[in-house]
Amino acid sequence: MRFTAPVLVTGSAGRLGREIVLLLRHHGYPVVGADLIASPTTNVVLDIRDAAAVSSVVQHAGAVIHTAALHGRHYDLRVPRLDFVRTNVEGTLHLLNACVAHGVRKFLYTSTTSIYGQAMVHPDHAVWVTEELVTQPRDIYDITKQAAEALCQDFFEKEGLETTVLRVGRFLPEPPNLAANHRLYRGLDERDGAQAHLLALEKSFATFEVFNIAAGSPFERSDVAQLRHDPAPVICHRLPEAAGVYQQLGWQFPTSIDRVYCIEKAQRLLGYAPQYTAPYLLREAMHQAVSAAS
Repeated sequence: MRFTAPVLVTGSAGRLGREIVLLLRHHGYPVVGADLIASPTTNVVLDIRDAAAVSSVVQHAGAVIHTAALHGRHYDLRVPRLDFVRTNVEGTLHLLNACVAHGVRKFLYTSTTSIYGQAMVHPDHAVWVTEELVTQPRDIYDITKQAAEALCQDFFEKEGLETTVLRVGRFLPEPPNLAANHRLYRGLDERDGAQAHLLALEKSFATFEVFNIAAGSPFERSDVAQLRHDPAPVICHRLPEAAGVYQQLGWQFPTSIDRVYCIEKAQRLLGYAPQYTAPYLLREAMHQAVSAAS
């Protein structure tokens, strides 16, 4: 699916939004980046809480990729619940309404694996997280992202707007050891996240779809009990190069793995194939260590 009118990307100054803008431009898409913050990937300074401003921008769009949101870190900073509702719920509703009003047919919503919440907690084994796992939000961030997903489904079913949800994993700046640990089961590189959005943009779906988007995992479902209590042997079995890399770099294996994000649906329906995986991070870390020593 190609678009002659620009693809509007909200949150274009953020880590994921920036990569989406750059990737779409690389593939020849006309793109308009919108954000509260000016940046090289932001064309329009936009507050999605302003319905009139949203309508004015959306009227020129061929599709919308909506990544803008208040996030978990804002919850940690004690941002009021009302701000989460106004940004994550009302802001999404303004965009959806504007798409219907102006005949935009494609809407991608960037959600979060965080909304699985309490469903990812089990004392005896790691939880194998597929899209069928019933969400159990833990806080106002999760609650508002879940509500926005529900709005997307409502607009798909009631308005005929093709909405698709991508629940992305963790992509925070982290020390290399922690990043590698997370990339084994819950992490995501924003470049892979951008690729997933491009793939979803170019697909058409006759039903409302939700996809887990993460780096993938070397583990099998049969590993979940040992992952919860003693993951190091499983890691070394499924990823043999890990033992040597962790030892040489003085890294620590995780002492417990509580969940594994399953990306099989995205692989099957989108053709999603993440590149910046745990093995990639191990190779990069070793390369940097060798370069530093030489």
